[in-house]
Amino acid sequence: MKPRIHVITLAVADLQRSLSFYRRLGLESPGVVGTEFTGDDEHPAGDIAIFELSGVLLCLYPESELAKDAALGQGPPSATAFSLGHAVATREEVDAVLAEAQAAGATITDVPHERPWGIYSGYFQDLDGHLWEVLWNPALEVV
Repeated sequence: MKPRIHVITLAVADLQRSLSFYRRLGLESPGVVGTEFTGDDEHPAGDIAIFELSGVLLCLYPESELAKDAALGQGPPSATAFSLGHAVATREEVDAVLAEAQAAGATITDVPHERPWGIYSGYFQDLDGHLWEVLWNPALEVV
């Protein structure tokens, strides 16, 4: 396997609600697509919202449909199974993005502060509990 990721799909409870949340954060999406693909008890529906990020697609997909698509039973969510990192160019931008996320309805789980390993970061959870770290690393050039 080559070391790359092209698509990150987040399971969501309410597709329209999550689409609105990420749009309030400034992400752009054409809206829910794939609605012509109806599902049933065994086959997933196609309804999905897609955001183009820097070289990666962020997709929102209903939890029930993702479980069917992966041929798994729907399991309990775990906020600490992984986090998504959003690197920014300055410390001030960390504060601003976290404030923007909170204004959009996110829950701040850890206010920004200096980490012992040299970064400045804080965390928020989106409406479905997905964990995002907003960080500034002086050794990382963010464009």
